Amino acid sequence: MLDPVVIHRRHLHQIPELDNELPETLAYVENVLKGLKGELVKPVKGALAIFFDCGRDETVAFRADMDALPVEEITDVDFPSKYPGKMHACGHDGHTAMALRAAELLDAALKNGESFPRNVLFVFQPAEETTGGAKPILDTGLFERFHVSRVFGMHVWPKLEKGQLFSAPGPMMARSNEVWLKVKGKSVHLSRAPEGIDAMRAGMRWVSAAYDTVESLPPEDLRTMSFGVFKAGTVQNAIAGEAIAGGSLRTYSDAVAEKIIAKLHALAERIADETGAEMSLRFGDGYPAVWNNEALFADVKANTGDIIQTLPAPVLAAEDFSFYQRAVPGVFFFLGVGNTAELHAPDFCWDDEAVLPVGVDFWMRLTRLA
Repeated sequence: MLDPVVIHRRHLHQIPELDNELPETLAYVENVLKGLKGELVKPVKGALAIFFDCGRDETVAFRADMDALPVEEITDVDFPSKYPGKMHACGHDGHTAMALRAAELLDAALKNGESFPRNVLFVFQPAEETTGGAKPILDTGLFERFHVSRVFGMHVWPKLEKGQLFSAPGPMMARSNEVWLKVKGKSVHLSRAPEGIDAMRAGMRWVSAAYDTVESLPPEDLRTMSFGVFKAGTVQNAIAGEAIAGGSLRTYSDAVAEKIIAKLHALAERIADETGAEMSLRFGDGYPAVWNNEALFADVKANTGDIIQTLPAPVLAAEDFSFYQRAVPGVFFFLGVGNTAELHAPDFCWDDEAVLPVGVDFWMRLTRLA
């Protein structure tokens, strides 16, 4: 017989939805939660939360993200996506399933007379993969309303030991900033090249120098930057009048990010002066770094035995769970799924029967952590 958490996950896997347009997913989640003795709240579009009043002054929150990806599934599971071009390729179906099952078990324990050291809030969040659902939820005052004093989140993670939890104090996942450079020059026929201003060449100079600038920083300034877009010109026998470069900057501290951003702006100004091209450089807000509260991590580690393994190094992926950590102390965890395809891949497939009960058990341990 399948564990209830696996049943939840496999149902959710078949109904992937995107961004904050999650009607089927929300209907399933609400149907599970409405039979429990908690207060249901709909803080923003596509979100649902349930609050369990345990008679305490403070509350512990657990975040589960629900949105899927615009990916065509090519797994061989017998519960595939019902919707072409949409797939739970990042494991959010598992995250939601674990929170649902933990809520059911908490409800049963409360009805059985068990007491808990804190009230408990489960937050089911949309749009982690797109615009970020965490900040709009926080902006509603949800955490203040229910006196949340700590928050936990979890993500299934390939290439880590199956069914094993990993985390670390301090930096765990990167801050992300999109980088866009727009260059305006003057297009002329190549036979009159000296009369033009080559936007392509100016843009290439900036991109190359930007790589050098970032790579020259000291190793303790953890960071990476890469460009995946470069577009310029219209025909091959004319100097390009415009160019666009697009990339992403990943760092683990605001100070390092701001230092790099300042250097890249100065670089754009210098190359614009040297070439005569107009350069406009823009950085997206992105997500802050996932930074695990050191004191809370130490408390969890000390009271859960050898359950948590130390993550060897931070990863360069980004996560909007970081917004919750800016509101209250929080810790994020990876739950290993073994040697699978990478996250976001169309063949991402993992052993939910071996993995999900571990996550549910861990959430329940944290509800009882004094």
